[in-house]
Order: sequence, then structure tokens, then C-alpha cells
Amino acid sequence: MQKVAIVTDSACDITEELQRQWDINILNFAITVDGNCYTERVDFTPQQYYDILRTASGIPSTAHITMFQFLELYGSYDEQGYTDVILVTINATGSATNDAAQLALRQFKAENPESTLNVHIIDSRTYSFGYGGPVCRAAEMIAEGRPVEQVITYLKDTFSRVEILLTAYTLKYIKQSGRVSAAAAFAGDLLGLRPIISLIDGESVVRSKVRGDKQVLPALVRYAKDHKDGQTPYSIGTTNWENGERLAALCEQEMGYPPERVFYLGCAITTNTGPDAIAIVYQGPSRG
Repeated sequence: MQKVAIVTDSACDITEELQRQWDINILNFAITVDGNCYTERVDFTPQQYYDILRTASGIPSTAHITMFQFLELYGSYDEQGYTDVILVTINATGSATNDAAQLALRQFKAENPESTLNVHIIDSRTYSFGYGGPVCRAAEMIAEGRPVEQVITYLKDTFSRVEILLTAYTLKYIKQSGRVSAAAAFAGDLLGLRPIISLIDGESVVRSKVRGDKQVLPALVRYAKDHKDGQTPYSIGTTNWENGERLAALCEQEMGYPPERVFYLGCAITTNTGPDAIAIVYQGPSRG
């Protein structure tokens, strides 16, 4: 009989409610802001992090989940008699977390040759609820008794489709993150331009620019509607709940069905966009 653990990291933006509901183990990132070290999901909520960002004098830095943390994790599940661990990580090109998990697994196998624990490490290729949502569905599938292989196939197929479309209402933080040049950020803020940015397989691309805050939501909906694959589920990520609900209503009006959920954007996204941002997470065509 299979005994399966679902594990991910805190950049997934899964709510505490969903975490408890589906018994998901979330490993928390450490974040340093102005010399102060915090643990995501422990020391602050997303809303509190927005306030930290607004008053920070420097760019926050994030420490990846370490190899030693993963070694302890594998050992614990092995001792508890688990047959499988499905571990989904933040996009591997943007964090060393996936590499640390792989290195730890090789060492664990070398040190425990008799272990029958199967560890399946999956690179989500994305951020935020782009993998948080599929991880919740994977946990639900395990609860339904689905085979591990079927769950892994579902995750890999979904991650080959996930796209995130977002914008920030100020370019200060995007300039600091290097997503746009300082000159472009200055000119953009001066002219009231808002970049519509896609995140696909870890790569950020400015798809268009709109002038004025009122044009942001319609532009997001137009692009997502044109690039979304059929009637697949989508979600809204936001730093402002009322704005998120406005985008959800507009999406439902244009797409014909509501988002799966509205959620608060966490550190992985907002460290780069700043505390005034909004996003649509959806599935496009498969990229293989």
C-alpha cells in the first residue's frame, strides 16, 4: 500500500487553509531584509511583507532550502515508512532549491542503500500559485488513491502549460530586480506606463505596455484570454484584495467562468514586483 507525502516550498503561495486541508508539507524560505532575517509563513503574512517592502532600504535576499534540510526530510519520511515523496520546487532556473534537493537525494541513497523510499523531485518551472494550485490538486489525487505515477504525469503536464501574467503599479521594484532598465523605469513611471509581463519557464518578457492604472486590468484579461488554453482553470494573485476581486469579475465576464481562487501574492513574486502588483495564473498550450 502506498504512503505518499506531498512536499513543496513556501514560494508556492498555498494558503494555510489549503495546506491543512491536503496535508502538504511546506518548507519555508529564509528572507533577509535590511540585515534582518525572517522566515516566510512564520514571521509574517503576505500583507505584512508588503509593509516590510515599502519601508525597506535595500533589496531583500532569499536563501534557498538547503541540502541538509532535504537530507533530514528524506530521513524522517524513510523512518516513518513512507513509500514515496513527491517534492515540487520553485522554478529551478531562479533558485538553487531544486539542485539542493537533487544533491541531498544522491547523498541519502549513498548513505541508506537499503532504503525503499522513492523520492520524486519535480521542477515546477514556475512561481507562486503557478505550482501551488497543481500541488494542491496532486495532494487531492493522492487522497483519492490515485497511483503516484498518474500524479507525477499530471504535475509535469500541467507545469508544461502554466503561464503567469502580471504587472506592477510602480516600476521601482521591477527596476531593482533588473526586469526593466533604470531609464525605462524612470520614463515609464513619468508617463504612467505599466508593463504587462509574462513569466514562462522562468523567463520574464514584457508583452505590452499600457498607460494609466485603469488600463491594467483590461489588458491583463485580453492577453490571458487570447493565450489561455480553452476552459482550463485560472487563478488571480494580488496584493490588494479589492483589486483582485475586480480582476476576477472582469475575467469571469470576458471568459465566461470564474477563477478557481483569488490569493495573496507571496515573497517570490512581490520581491521583484513590489507591494502593488496583480497577476493571472493560467494554462496555455503545452510546451513539452
